[in-house]
Amino acid sequence: MTNKLLLPNKFKLIGWCILIPVSVFGIILCFNDFSALEYETNVFSILRQGFMDDDQWFVLFKANITNTIVGVLFIVGAMFVGFSKEKREDEFIEKIRLSSLLWAVWVNYGLLTLGFLLVFEMAFVNVMMYNMFTVLIIFIVRFNYILYKTNKALPNEK
Repeated sequence: MTNKLLLPNKFKLIGWCILIPVSVFGIILCFNDFSALEYETNVFSILRQGFMDDDQWFVLFKANITNTIVGVLFIVGAMFVGFSKEKREDEFIEKIRLSSLLWAVWVNYGLLTLGFLLVFEMAFVNVMMYNMFTVLIIFIVRFNYILYKTNKALPNEK
């Protein structure tokens, strides 16, 4: 992974400032029905498939975009956190970043395989929805955990 693909370090703080509140709000939305927090507006869609309706192509319609806003902000925040340079970006950090990304993909697809085997019908739609975010979550958690462990071990070795 070359540094050309990484964002400047200042994006990490911006990412955390977006990611933490949006994650809390997203978890609250998943487990509670907050109809008062729904935001409806006209949206443009390339394809709309309503329940028991014919497919509609290139259509403008009114929709609740609360989940869309939360999802987009989560992805932006997680991308900023996960793919911003560290203050001291070197080959070792690059190696940790790459191994964490590979590890996240393996774990994500292991969990997805379990979902395919053990979850069915509409519950599977929820599995797929959450699966969109798990690669980034696993990557961020593992990368920061390895960095923390490494930084904690370094002063003891000097």
